[in-house]
Amino acid sequence: MKRRRDQSLAKYYDEINILDELLEEPVEFRLGEKLRRDILLKKRKRKLQNLTIKIDPLQVQAIKKLATTKSIPYQTLIRHWISEEIKNELSLLR
Repeated sequence: MKRRRDQSLAKYYDEINILDELLEEPVEFRLGEKLRRDILLKKRKRKLQNLTIKIDPLQVQAIKKLATTKSIPYQTLIRHWISEEIKNELSLLR
């Protein structure tokens, strides 16, 4: 049953132009001012939340090697990168 559904989806996407289904409209993104200020001022609660994402195994290996060269745990390095990108994006929205 699953294979038949996969085949019908494949046929559907072969026959249509998926780009016609995408909307190119600006998206407005806003954070509450307090949350935005706390992120930019590096204020945060110490409680961390687990998150599951899929990453290419070669990228994981590279991240672990980079973290080793910096003498920090690889998860800390990933959190640092994410934090920096969030701050950069928020600064661009000003």
